[in-house]
Amino acid sequence: MAWEVLRRHFSRKRAVDVRRINPKVPKEEVVAISGRLLQILADHGPLTVGNTWNHAKDAAIEGLNSKTHMKILLKWMWGRQIIKLSCTQTGNTKKFLYSPFTADGSEAAAEEPSPTTTEQQQPRKGWKGKHPKYKGQAKKQKPAAAA
Repeated sequence: MAWEVLRRHFSRKRAVDVRRINPKVPKEEVVAISGRLLQILADHGPLTVGNTWNHAKDAAIEGLNSKTHMKILLKWMWGRQIIKLSCTQTGNTKKFLYSPFTADGSEAAAEEPSPTTTEQQQPRKGWKGKHPKYKGQAKKQKPAAAA
């Protein structure tokens, strides 16, 4: 069994290092093209790859050769956290949307204070009464001994 686990582990492919993606154009040109693509995403909101390509064609971005080249650049931008990729699912279909990466959005989620309850403040003594199934029920009291 251990051999099967090791074989399965080492037969997997490594994850793609998105920071090492070659954008296939000089660095100055990549910065210019990515700036224009970022401007398109900022102006028109979250866009799919196809809609981004349509806006890029309308903008006539210099140095952008094809839709495949644009997808490579989008992946390069995603690896450097310039843009973010989100997925929306409606029924059986998924849409992958690109939008500009905003640091204040992720900070706002991190800054929200977690709600403090009496359970978090007091040390827990066992699990009784903490399980959701038993949360609403009162603890059973032992009958008082008659004197």
